[in-house]
Amino acid sequence: MRIFLIGFMGTGKSHWGKIWASQHNLKFIDLDLEVEKKTGLSVDEIFEKKGEDFFRNAESETLMKMEQYDNCIIACGGGTPCFKNNMDWMNNNGLTILLSSTPTRILENIINDNKERPLLKKINKGELLFFIEMKLKERMGFYKKANVQLKAIELNSNSIDAIINLKSTN
Repeated sequence: MRIFLIGFMGTGKSHWGKIWASQHNLKFIDLDLEVEKKTGLSVDEIFEKKGEDFFRNAESETLMKMEQYDNCIIACGGGTPCFKNNMDWMNNNGLTILLSSTPTRILENIINDNKERPLLKKINKGELLFFIEMKLKERMGFYKKANVQLKAIELNSNSIDAIINLKSTN
């Protein structure tokens, strides 16, 4: 069993992924952290020094290496499904779960979270909601390819129990 959590930044992929993995004795993998290990640079540094294309290549290469892991939940970056046929690869190599949310709630989560977000570095807070709305619209075609969609506002520690139990019996 390999589960890929996808969705926009601020939807809770890492937060819930850690909780669900722990509850089901699964390995938790944060794809961004794996990219950082691979490159020796933080995601922020990669964007700043090497650019987004370099990051997307490293992200895709790192994603493909996830096939070596079973019984895991992998939290992907918000843009992961949108580049290099990553979404199709994830659907062919595991179960994809989209954590969806409204632009307003995403904005709240991003503002309340002190995590560095390279794509937002050059955007002032007044433009942030518009940016989120545009990026969501741009990515929705990829996100909608997910096998399962869960609303972030409704998530709890049991949200994927039925999905994992169903996958375990197949």
